[in-house]
Amino acid sequence: MTVGPDLRARLAGTRVVVTGAGSGIGLASSMRLAAEGARVLVSDIDEAAATRAAESIRAAGGEATPGRLDVAADTVEADLSELVDDRLGGVDALVNNAGVGAAGSILETSDEDWARLFKVNVDGTFRCTRAVLGRLLEQGKGSVVNIASVAGLVGLVNRFAYCATKGAVVSMTRALALDHAGTGVRVNCVCPGTVHTPWVDSLAAAAADRAAFFAQMEARQPLGRLGGADEIAAAVAYLTSDDSSFMTGSALVVDGGLTAGVPARRAAG
Repeated sequence: MTVGPDLRARLAGTRVVVTGAGSGIGLASSMRLAAEGARVLVSDIDEAAATRAAESIRAAGGEATPGRLDVAADTVEADLSELVDDRLGGVDALVNNAGVGAAGSILETSDEDWARLFKVNVDGTFRCTRAVLGRLLEQGKGSVVNIASVAGLVGLVNRFAYCATKGAVVSMTRALALDHAGTGVRVNCVCPGTVHTPWVDSLAAAAADRAAFFAQMEARQPLGRLGGADEIAAAVAYLTSDDSSFMTGSALVVDGGLTAGVPARRAAG
């Protein structure tokens, strides 16, 4: 990923942890942050994926180090603190990206899926933030960026558990921002719309007709296409940087117009 010359030093020397960074939005965010000068701890439950991501960033001239991190583990706070000390020597920003999804209405949601989504999407965000927040407060400066979703702002059909967890992430973002306003630590979240990620690919693979699946997904987007992970990464980099210094508690929507209203071509009457 390349950025304009005016952005290449925007995050120079900033030490950033990205969770779930082995693929999708996490990978794109890590690459964008490094392209802007950040030193990135690329963490993922899949250590091989984290290693590949870090190697790609270094090959492009950025600074990155990999680390295995399971945000759903009971030991995640100690694990993350150890990684920060060993790989970065400190931390200036955290991107809580690790997340999982599940399709289904409430009647189709198993106890296991409900627990799994909350363990990763909500508990993981809570515990990773708690692991680094004290350091940021002590420094008097820092940024926490949570990857939420438009599913945290509006209801989506057959995404009952996912909507519940992403709604929690949005509310956690706002509460945390207010609790620590004025300390120099800012907390915001990005709410992507439908983005072409490995999870979307897995849903397409399970569909009876892959082409029809993507056509339907694209049709519900006012811009007529899915978002790219790099487009979400640009928002992550902005919220991490001082360019967003007057933003905290914000839910930055990057959704191709999905939540703006009913597109004219679908409007009734």
